[in-house]
Amino acid sequence: MKLSVCGKGGSGKSAIVTLLANEARDRGYRVLVVDSDESNSGLHRMLGFDRAPVPLMELVGGKAGLRQKMRQPEVLAQAEIWPREIPPEHMPERDGIALIAIGKILQSLEGCACPMGVLSREFLKKLRLKDKEIAIVDMEAGVEHFGRGVETSIDAVLVVVEPSLESVTLAERVNSLATGSGVMKTWAVLNKISSDAMASKLERNLTERGIRVIGTVHNDPDIFEACFESRPLGRSKAGEEIGKVLAFLLSGTD
Repeated sequence: MKLSVCGKGGSGKSAIVTLLANEARDRGYRVLVVDSDESNSGLHRMLGFDRAPVPLMELVGGKAGLRQKMRQPEVLAQAEIWPREIPPEHMPERDGIALIAIGKILQSLEGCACPMGVLSREFLKKLRLKDKEIAIVDMEAGVEHFGRGVETSIDAVLVVVEPSLESVTLAERVNSLATGSGVMKTWAVLNKISSDAMASKLERNLTERGIRVIGTVHNDPDIFEACFESRPLGRSKAGEEIGKVLAFLLSGTD
């Protein structure tokens, strides 16, 4: 399965990705986390890596090299990409979780992130997984990745919704754009929830918009503290709650 995790900025996408990856690993899956967010730099620390991987963008000659290849039908040379073929400096692995970074905006005036979107789309399209392997993609905030066609290479979309109207309306837009991209499996997970009453209110609102909620992650001080101190996200109440979400995702339920 190739799972896209998206939502508004600050909704907790990277934390949800990390919790899902940890839970899948604990259930015997080999997990490939794909960092497709060109601005957020903290995912590797949440996962327990000492340093970020060398971006895949460097394999195609950087942004300048990719711009030249964008004129060609195929961005990457291989027809299929298997994780074992990726050099370890571009895909470090720790305790059954491997991490790939597409690329980052590192300095002012270096240009837009469109080449990274192209690389994300082509890489995910050619990525091949075996049984008991799962790819979890941490998308950039918002919906621009849909415009770049990244989700055309995705099996399912999970939108992270926090308690705000902006987050709810974005989820509705994600649901529509995912369908337009050919993704028929789009669900929501509630995050940073303060009470069951708030969870019920959000779920009712999303259901009215045609979005199914498959799990709730309540406010967890341990998660906030770990993120602030740049520590890996360990076992927590949130991890237990995300287990129900993962079980649904792996069940193949529509």
